[in-house]
Amino acid sequence: MKPMPSDIHALSGAYAVHALDDIERTEFESHLAECAECRAEVTSLRETAALLAEAESATPPASLREGVLAMIGRVRPLPPETPSQPETTGPTAARRRWRPQLLAAAAAVVLLAAGVVAWHPWQDHRTTLAEQILRAPDAVTVTEKLPGAGELTLVRSASLERAVLVGHDVPAPPEGKTYQMWLQQPGEDMVTAGLMPDAEEPTVLTGDAATATAAAVSVEPGTGSTHPTSQPIAVFPLTAAGPDSP
Repeated sequence: MKPMPSDIHALSGAYAVHALDDIERTEFESHLAECAECRAEVTSLRETAALLAEAESATPPASLREGVLAMIGRVRPLPPETPSQPETTGPTAARRRWRPQLLAAAAAVVLLAAGVVAWHPWQDHRTTLAEQILRAPDAVTVTEKLPGAGELTLVRSASLERAVLVGHDVPAPPEGKTYQMWLQQPGEDMVTAGLMPDAEEPTVLTGDAATATAAAVSVEPGTGSTHPTSQPIAVFPLTAAGPDSP
């Protein structure tokens, strides 16, 4: 069991955005029944969150991201503030320290719940694995035309040891069927690399793509197969990357 904070008042913000576990929530609600100041703070935070939920998202111009990132390298950080008077201690001081952070947390939670997504320069570290593979300096691309219509493109990064597959104008599989991806290691049979429920979206193959000698896609039952049950609709010959490969 996690110990409760020595200053239970500091949990008002986390409670307002439903960020407490069951034990913490139960204990804080018992405290809330006796603390008018915490009740007022919870109400204030929830009102702020409700106002933020009414905000509308807007797509930022392409130049905004480049401008902000460029400014980051030129702006000198401000030195830490030094209080002119000793900071008071106790519940009131603790709430002052927590309040700005909790308001930010409340804003983030509510915006996500409302489906409002805004771009921030500090979100670059959240790049998906598929995006990392597509942007990798050593990314190698192989495109195969499909019988009838459409094409599938495999992008592999040996340094990341992974590959991603994305389609263009790929027809939907027959009802009850799905596209399944496969990888073949040297001297071995094809092994499953996952399902591809939406061929138009980049899908990362499971397994070590750096050492694979081939990849393939076949049409399989909706839940997938342990081995290919039909002829592949696309096969991607690959060159296994050795230990010294970039």
